[in-house]
Amino acid sequence: MNTRKIAGVPVSAIGVGAMSFAEFYGPTTEENSWAVLDAALDAGVTHIDTSNVYGMGRSERAIGAYLNKTPEARDVFHIATKAGITKDAEGNRCFRNDLAHLEAELDGSLERLGVEAVDLFYVHRRDETMPIEEVTEALVALKQKGKIKAFGFSEIAPSSLRRACAVAPVAAVQNEYSLASRAVELGMIQECARQDVALVAFSPVGRAFLTDTPIPQDRAMGLAWMKANPRFQSPNYEANIAASDRFRALAAEMGVPAAALAIAWLLARGEHVIPIPGTRSVSHFRECLRGADMTLTEGDLARIEEVLPVGWAHGDRYSTAQYIGPERYS
Repeated sequence: MNTRKIAGVPVSAIGVGAMSFAEFYGPTTEENSWAVLDAALDAGVTHIDTSNVYGMGRSERAIGAYLNKTPEARDVFHIATKAGITKDAEGNRCFRNDLAHLEAELDGSLERLGVEAVDLFYVHRRDETMPIEEVTEALVALKQKGKIKAFGFSEIAPSSLRRACAVAPVAAVQNEYSLASRAVELGMIQECARQDVALVAFSPVGRAFLTDTPIPQDRAMGLAWMKANPRFQSPNYEANIAASDRFRALAAEMGVPAAALAIAWLLARGEHVIPIPGTRSVSHFRECLRGADMTLTEGDLARIEEVLPVGWAHGDRYSTAQYIGPERYS
């Protein structure tokens, strides 16, 4: 597996997005999550990306149990987790970025993961009432305490990244990025390159629209998050299937899985881009990994842009409620 860098540390060019370990995309088991981690270990995949809120700790517990039964993996895996999403006294979703909250949540993550420190710790969502400079100082304090080795942010704007980097080096920004969601090209991918910050791309295969087996709409309607997402609602869903059929046909013509081609396209966007596909399927994970072995020519990239031009996706990537938290800058 080729490598890229996060805070100067070599990591695999493709990582594991562990939200799928918490049944976000459907039922799974701890043993199934372990099978994906086994496949990652065998393939030389080192970056594992999770969060305290994925299944309310379920994803972290699955990873921690795997590390406990496979202790050699701890010296191989570069583990990232997040905090910052919580609930207020009335049970409503809200965000906290103060040191006391982040440290308390981090302590819980460390216990579930069974480690003394995580390699990367993100603020999952920004608290708009707290200047990002103060948030960065809180993250520096956690690093000084030895509980994290590097820090980053998820779903922030380029202007916020510049402000944070003026306080201390930021290791990574995690944003949604794929052929289906390209807003990061309006400033974020460029700012990450300028600041020497890794861009960790989640949902790199467009929540399955960029694979050979898109999620059937009836199954999507049985999943709470997808049911509310505009791209899975009619008539957007049908239009997205029809549009992405062209991409599947191109991948088949090139003799590769559609997921591999989607990953290869992302890797070609810059040496600082690190896709983290999430899946419950070992075979699908291996399809994604094939993207790391592909070198796309200018002609290949032009053909991809022809079948899936910027803005091809029908429906916004988030609903109004899902957009609470991510910073919008375009």
